[in-house]
Amino acid sequence: MTMDTMAVKVVRKTVEAQDITSFELARVDGAPLPAFSAGSHIDVHVPGNITRQYSLCNDDNESHRYRIAVLRDAASRGGSQGMHEQVHAGDVLTISTPRNHFPLARAERTLLLAGGIGVTPLLCMAQRLAAVGADFELHYCTRSPERTAFREEIAASPFANRVHFHFDDGDAAQKLDAARLLATPDAGTHVYICGPTGFIDHVVRTTQAQGWDKDNVHLEYFGAAPQDTASDGSFEVRIASSGKTYTVPKDQSVVQALLPHGIEILTSCEQGVCGTCITRVLEGECEHRDLYFTDEEKAANDQFTPCCSRAKSAVLVLDL
Repeated sequence: MTMDTMAVKVVRKTVEAQDITSFELARVDGAPLPAFSAGSHIDVHVPGNITRQYSLCNDDNESHRYRIAVLRDAASRGGSQGMHEQVHAGDVLTISTPRNHFPLARAERTLLLAGGIGVTPLLCMAQRLAAVGADFELHYCTRSPERTAFREEIAASPFANRVHFHFDDGDAAQKLDAARLLATPDAGTHVYICGPTGFIDHVVRTTQAQGWDKDNVHLEYFGAAPQDTASDGSFEVRIASSGKTYTVPKDQSVVQALLPHGIEILTSCEQGVCGTCITRVLEGECEHRDLYFTDEEKAANDQFTPCCSRAKSAVLVLDL
């Protein structure tokens, strides 16, 4: 599996809020960047041989730059720390072309609900919706004003009157009341949610409780909650093309177990969030641990995310 990549220069590195820095990227050769649509992300090859996904948060009409924003994560596995500490203005990075697993649907009305750094794809969506004169609201929840990226930029934007800020450290009246906001399901309204797992789960549970059609609720996780791996055991994977079988130890992922045998599966997030590593399953039963597939897709049992998911059966036969 391959992916188109290109070299870009970091034109600007800007502190946008406490622990959040944006990076403006342009092609090294000065040519226009490939077009993208609101909700798109790119893979960034971070120093230390790490690849991480970041949503594009600039106007999707722009072809001279991509802008991403990165939260410094205290539990970083190297990605956010590398971006904050090792990447500087003038540096050259390798990135993928944009992909979009979180596209905007045509809707009579759109509700955008952002938690923390999850604002990045939703900010791009807000710019697109405002540009076409669509009916929308952006609700942006953060811990405090100091941790709110692009706050001044949003306040000065043409759609500022459509944005509602909600701060955890503010008074109760201004905090997001998801039950009230989503009290009346509407077939013409689509809801987009992005942010930490807890935030997304809370909003999704609210839409379910209020009777929203799940096809009108769209979400993108920015990180998976830690998995309890204490009861994990080993299992076998068989490669369909060669017939060879390999053991996946209890403390390794399928991706990690296959790599020493020369079988490389392209990964990005390594948490089952992005879908980069999706692999077809020909036989066996998966134990899905991703946040990417729908319940129906998981039940089909014909594909899985080898970066984090495992096997319920003794053997998985993979289409590799």
